[in-house]
Amino acid sequence: MPPHQLKQPIGPFALTRTLVWLRLCAITGQSIAVMICSWWMRIDIPTLSLLLGIDLLAVFAVFAAWRISQPWPVREWETVCHVVTDTLILGYLLYFTGGASNPFVTLLLVPIALSAAALSVRAILSVAVIAGAAYFVVLRWYVPLPMNALTGADHGFSLHVAGMGVNFAITAVLLGFFINRLATAVRMQQLEVQRVRERALRDEGILAMATQAAGAAHELNTPLSTMRTLLPELRREHAGDAALAEDLELLEGQVERCRTILREMVAFGKTQLSQEPERLKLQAFIHHFIERFKLLRPEAELELLVSSALEPLVLRTPPGLRHALINLLNNAADASVMRDSNSVELEVRRDGDWLEWIVRDHGPGFTPSGATASIGESGKQSGLGIGLALAEATAERLNGELIAVNTEHGAEMRLRLPLSMIA
Repeated sequence: MPPHQLKQPIGPFALTRTLVWLRLCAITGQSIAVMICSWWMRIDIPTLSLLLGIDLLAVFAVFAAWRISQPWPVREWETVCHVVTDTLILGYLLYFTGGASNPFVTLLLVPIALSAAALSVRAILSVAVIAGAAYFVVLRWYVPLPMNALTGADHGFSLHVAGMGVNFAITAVLLGFFINRLATAVRMQQLEVQRVRERALRDEGILAMATQAAGAAHELNTPLSTMRTLLPELRREHAGDAALAEDLELLEGQVERCRTILREMVAFGKTQLSQEPERLKLQAFIHHFIERFKLLRPEAELELLVSSALEPLVLRTPPGLRHALINLLNNAADASVMRDSNSVELEVRRDGDWLEWIVRDHGPGFTPSGATASIGESGKQSGLGIGLALAEATAERLNGELIAVNTEHGAEMRLRLPLSMIA
């Protein structure tokens, strides 16, 4: 079944799929009804003509079941054709069983109700016209039920009432089931709209911060260049002071580190605009961002767990993935420090069609304790508070997910990405 059709909670494809199951139920019920009336109740009805109509419906049911399994999308006009076919066959069966006097004639309303829940106004009007035409035909022209069916003093009225009761039960089940599906689909759509709105607000905030960061990076380049020029001169002037020379050397390293970060920001922006993923083996990709993390956090004790079966895997690393992982590792290191620990663990593993990046710390964990935590509700007090938001935005952009849970020793961040996007 096509993935784009699975995501559609209500619409032509959903209605066509529902009609497939309803059609199978209708074939079963109609066959049982014909056999009971013809063989058990001994009513002289045109059995062969009725079975011919049911057989035609069965053939169409096989075709419809095959159709929805095909990759091309189901169009609205095609769904209307399915509904019209069901309506015409129902009208054909009603024609041979008393026409409008048959209590099951109100089943002609079911296609209209189902179409109203899933199709456009034009399609609904088309179905309504066909159903109305079928009702008018069986109202004027029909094969009346034989007189031997109207037995008893009430001339068959009790039989008609029983048929109306069965018809009411069938209609109630069909409409109740489909309307419940419609209500569920509406609730799902409302939740999705709310989630998209929250994501848009978050992305707007990230964009604002990115704009400020770009301006700050441009302004910082001048003072950093000045400091990079003056620090070597200060070292030469105070060459005899070993302690000061050591401090100045440290400052030079920090200035150079800031310049490197600014250059990487510019390079990352250019890569993001080009939308060209970088192709690297998994081992090389891990080595690159771990080296960067060790430069940022030299005191951190990182334990790396990677399955040997993943080493030959080649990744199409999209822009932002390396920074997302560094943010997760940096947050984990900050959380571990809160409990006087420098231990951070990174595990890379494959779970079916997903590649999981699992970062564990030895910190206080998320709140509420012992439950799945919400992104951004960690107990860390330092930092800008945007690392997890950026990582989550990267995960969503790659059709993945970021899951935060508590463990016995701290917190665990699990970045799950589909291999179809990155491998």
